[in-house]
Amino acid sequence: MSNTTPAKRGAVALAFALAAPSGLAAAQSPGVQEPRAMTTTQPASDTLSARQQAIPLIASFMAASDMPRLNTALNQGLDAGLTISEAKEILVQLYAYAGFPKSLNALGELLTVLDARRQRGLQDAPGREPSRPVPTGDALLAAGTANQTKISGAPVRNAVTDFAPVINQYLQAHLFGDIFERDNLDWQSRELATVGALAAMPGVEPQLRSHMAASMRVGLTAAQLRQLTQVLAERGDAQAAKRASEALTQALAAAPRHPSHLQGTLP
Repeated sequence: MSNTTPAKRGAVALAFALAAPSGLAAAQSPGVQEPRAMTTTQPASDTLSARQQAIPLIASFMAASDMPRLNTALNQGLDAGLTISEAKEILVQLYAYAGFPKSLNALGELLTVLDARRQRGLQDAPGREPSRPVPTGDALLAAGTANQTKISGAPVRNAVTDFAPVINQYLQAHLFGDIFERDNLDWQSRELATVGALAAMPGVEPQLRSHMAASMRVGLTAAQLRQLTQVLAERGDAQAAKRASEALTQALAAAPRHPSHLQGTLP
């Protein structure tokens, strides 16, 4: 249960059109609470599993409104072990990046996919719902701020959030609170989805670069992210792959020794 209103939720999408000002690091500030235990992540690896490879493809085709290829990617993801709950959660989360209409259309396509699979006798694993209630009120804001800080590498403050503080409140309370507190999808999977969606959308390169760095903070390796760009190039869209590859190169150049050295604004 969230304490944010529909109007506030709709405003979250505005944040993703804001280019992160270059050279502005996340400012340190006291009093940020530690986040609750991060949702389960995969062990460090140099390769993405088949399940993980499907996630950025699903996200990219959803953001591009490419329903035929989204249908294929959803089938491949379910075949690779993605649960129904995880597939739904990916498409719900991405409304914040691509907008409600695309999210709703993609969820409708998932329904079509699941119905067709049932008719073929396929029984997909339902997965699980979140294991804990999402906090409300001040506790929600505190949890979201802690999640944002962990994923960003430091508390987020820059010229944009100083100019429009409410946008960061929406991000903290809703995206990093209401959504990221739901533990039925691990943070690595959430970042794979975010990177895939942002790569499909021209004009959000600063956010894509920040989320490449965030992906490494939640445990994905540079080798896995390079594989993500290859997956997009081979099975997705060439321009999306190019944007993802350039963003990864820039993120790695800014953090030559350890990804936590790159502190930027999210989303």
